[in-house]
Amino acid sequence: MAIEFRAVSKRFGDGTIAVDDFSLLIPARKTTVLVGSSGSGKTTLLRMINRLVEPTSGVITIDGESIAEREPVKLRRGIGYVLQNAGLLPHFTVVDNIATVPVLGGVPRAKARERALELMDVVGLERGLAKRYPSQLSGGQQQRVGVARALAVDPNILLMDEPFGAVDPIVRRELQTETIRLQRELDKTIVFVTHDIDEAFLLGDQVVILEKGARVAQIGTPSEIIENPASEFVADFVGVDRGSRALRAKQTPRGTVLVDSSGRTQGVLLEGEP
Repeated sequence: MAIEFRAVSKRFGDGTIAVDDFSLLIPARKTTVLVGSSGSGKTTLLRMINRLVEPTSGVITIDGESIAEREPVKLRRGIGYVLQNAGLLPHFTVVDNIATVPVLGGVPRAKARERALELMDVVGLERGLAKRYPSQLSGGQQQRVGVARALAVDPNILLMDEPFGAVDPIVRRELQTETIRLQRELDKTIVFVTHDIDEAFLLGDQVVILEKGARVAQIGTPSEIIENPASEFVADFVGVDRGSRALRAKQTPRGTVLVDSSGRTQGVLLEGEP
């Protein structure tokens, strides 16, 4: 399902303009990443899609239908939503956390639990964890439960709000790899929010770099943005002239290697066709 923002703005009661005249087409069955620093409006944009935040003006559509015409609770139950800290119900077991939304929608509990066990397989959780409680899981396991719960009603749209920000770097990389695998296998429309440009470039088919007020600095594929940043702001945000993106060739007795701006070797330059 494609999602479109048309001239959307959001002004909060204290006068803060979180989103100012934002327009964007989010293509179906692709991963679009909204990336920006704190205050750029990325989470507000995400929460507008499932009507947790209502726009002050403008229109948001899903496959051409305005979401303002959809009943909010019903809309939310049909959209997967993954939070940074998983948002699991502490007094529910893993299997019942995953089964929550289908049960609320009228699916018999036994059938919902059966589906929950299947989803544990999908997200890489051992079924032996099914009867544990969230407090008995690691941070990475909790996030996998959160993803499984978001997939429980087989939604066409999956919203992910900095879901891996609270786990350590090794687990974060594992979860990023799992997200890529899930998208390849399940073919969802994913909207992913992060402040980490490396995560954005790893996961995004389409990357949207935001400035304050959700003003679009650049939209494109990771390659397009790295190769042709639209402004000095984008070049600085992406870091095209530093770190592992600013590479130069260095000759060694065993061939050519690539080193970053700090002189650290990042890889080997292979001969022949790419």
